[in-house]
Amino acid sequence: MPVLNITHEGPVATIRIDRPPANAVDPSMIGEFLDVLPPIAADPSIRCVVITGTGRFFVAGADIGVMRDLSEANQAEMRRWIEVQRVIELAPKPVVAAMNGHALGGGAELSLACDVRILSAKATFGFPEMGVGLFPGAGGSQRLPRLVGPHLAKRLMIEGRRLPAARAWELGLVDRVVPADEFDAAVAAEAHELAAKPTTAIGLLKRIVDEGHGLPIEQALQHEEKAVFELMRTADAAEGLQAFLDGRPPEFTGR
Repeated sequence: MPVLNITHEGPVATIRIDRPPANAVDPSMIGEFLDVLPPIAADPSIRCVVITGTGRFFVAGADIGVMRDLSEANQAEMRRWIEVQRVIELAPKPVVAAMNGHALGGGAELSLACDVRILSAKATFGFPEMGVGLFPGAGGSQRLPRLVGPHLAKRLMIEGRRLPAARAWELGLVDRVVPADEFDAAVAAEAHELAAKPTTAIGLLKRIVDEGHGLPIEQALQHEEKAVFELMRTADAAEGLQAFLDGRPPEFTGR
């Protein structure tokens, strides 16, 4: 039975994870994500993607019952979670992690691949893998240091604490913390605001930041130059510049 429910509201597509009781990741969920995400990422009519959960959890992490099989074949299947995250990172549009509930382990890792992270004030965030003798091995050990620096990242992963929402925000792990009773409205407002922006420019920006990160500055600037000339051929660039000259708000189409 499918665990991902997809809805559309104008240019915003929402992927809702519904695998009670904790939205834990297993190979079937990974396969569903890899089926639904690429066409959503490629659809120009969809200009923002929201990923959220149901109940008390966003994603609780990997299904421990599945992870208990320590065979290399099973672990390789579970590690395909990083493929889901790469589709998100490479999507030429903004992707929002709307963490309605606890985001732990693989759920926290999933959020790190998103462009905007919104956490419910009632939720916790963290990497508790050390408690079961593991470390965050589905992207977390690499993305978390890039977000908060190596020292803090190692400390967070070694300690394995579930952080209250306010502390997660203080450490820069999430972009916004929203009261639970305002969460859905806040996510919808954020998503539609992002969808109204020049989607192609956002996609190009995501690409060149990733391509240039860690490169010598001269090489990084070469990547930027190519993207600038690509951007100047878009309808949104022409619209944005003309709207400024006309003294009116731009009407971007994502093209």
